[in-house]
Amino acid sequence: MRFRLQLAAIFSSLLGIAAPALAQQYAIGADVSFLAKCERDGMVFKENGQPKDVLAILREHQYNWVRLRLFHDPAASADKLPNDLTYTLALAKRAKAQGFHLLLDLHYSDSWADPDKQPTPEAWKKLKHKQLVDQVFSYTRDTISTFAREGVMPEMVQVGNEITHGMLWPDGKLPDNWDNFADLLKAGIRGVDAGRGAQPLPRILLQIERSGDYDAAVWFFDNLIAHHVPFDVMGLSYYPRWHGGIDKLRGNLHDLALRYQRPIIIVETAYNWTPGDFIGKKSDFPESPEGQEDFLRAVDAAVRAIPHGLGQGVFWWEPAAEAELRGRSFFDNDGNVLLVIHALEDKHQQ
Repeated sequence: MRFRLQLAAIFSSLLGIAAPALAQQYAIGADVSFLAKCERDGMVFKENGQPKDVLAILREHQYNWVRLRLFHDPAASADKLPNDLTYTLALAKRAKAQGFHLLLDLHYSDSWADPDKQPTPEAWKKLKHKQLVDQVFSYTRDTISTFAREGVMPEMVQVGNEITHGMLWPDGKLPDNWDNFADLLKAGIRGVDAGRGAQPLPRILLQIERSGDYDAAVWFFDNLIAHHVPFDVMGLSYYPRWHGGIDKLRGNLHDLALRYQRPIIIVETAYNWTPGDFIGKKSDFPESPEGQEDFLRAVDAAVRAIPHGLGQGVFWWEPAAEAELRGRSFFDNDGNVLLVIHALEDKHQQ
C-alpha cells in the first residue's frame, strides 16, 4: 500500500496537479429527477403523517444540492421518460426557489446512459465523428444558455453519465476510441463555457461507477488526463450490490484522492429500507429503515475521511420514486418519510 501511494504522489507531481483544491461547500444532495412525475402520477409524500413537498422536507433536513438529469429527446425513445428540457427546467426552478444548488446531469442520450449502454440520440445517429462533436458542443451550449436565461444556472455540470465505457456509442465507445471519446467530452465542456454568458463557470464533474475498483478507476482517469480533458470533480457511483462493501469504498476513495489530488463526490448512492438486493446474502447493513440510515451515515463518513478535504459530497439517487425503485427511496409504501432523512443532519453549516 505504501509503495503504491508513493507512486501515486510521484504521478500527481509529474502531471502538475495542484493539491488541494479550492474549498467547496460540502454537498448534501439528492437526485430528484423523478419527483415531478411521481407527483403527477398521484403519489403523496408525508412527514409526521402530513402531506409535504419533498424538496421542503429535504431542505429542512439540511440538504443543499439537487441533481437533475436531462435527456436529449426522451420522446424519441421507447422508454418515454419525462426528463426533457421543459420538465427539467421546471424542477430546477422549484429547487432554486428553495435555496438548493443545482448539479445538471447531461446524459447525451434519449434515455438511460450507464456503463452497459450509451445510446446516441436518435437525431444524431447518422452523424460522422466531427459532426457529432459539433452537435455535442452546440447542444450543450444551447442547454446551458437556456438555464442561464431562465435564472437557474447550475453550479455544477456533469458531462455524460457513468461514462466508464465512454459515451455516444459506437463513436465514443471505450476502450477502442479514446481519442473520439476525449473529443466528445471536450466539446461538452467547451459548450458549458460557451453557454454560461456572464454567469460564473460551473464546475465540471465526470462520473464513473467504479467506486470499489481502484485499478479500473485509475485506468479511466489516467487516460482522461493523458488526453488533456479538463475537469474539476471526480464523480463516483456507489451501490453495494455492484461495488462491494463499505471498507472497499473507504480504501478506494483514500487512494484515489492521494493519486489525483482532486475533489471527489459520491454522486449516486442508495440502499434498501426493505429486503431486496441482499436477501440470503451477507451485507454490511441490514435492509431495514435503521440499516438504510446507518448505510448513509457510513458513506458520508467515508467521503468526509478523504484526505486533504477532497471529499466534497454525497448524493442519494431518487429519494422519491415509484415502482421498483421504491424500496430504496426515502419514503415507505404509505408515503411516510423514513429514518434515513435524519442521517446527515448537523454535519455542516448551512
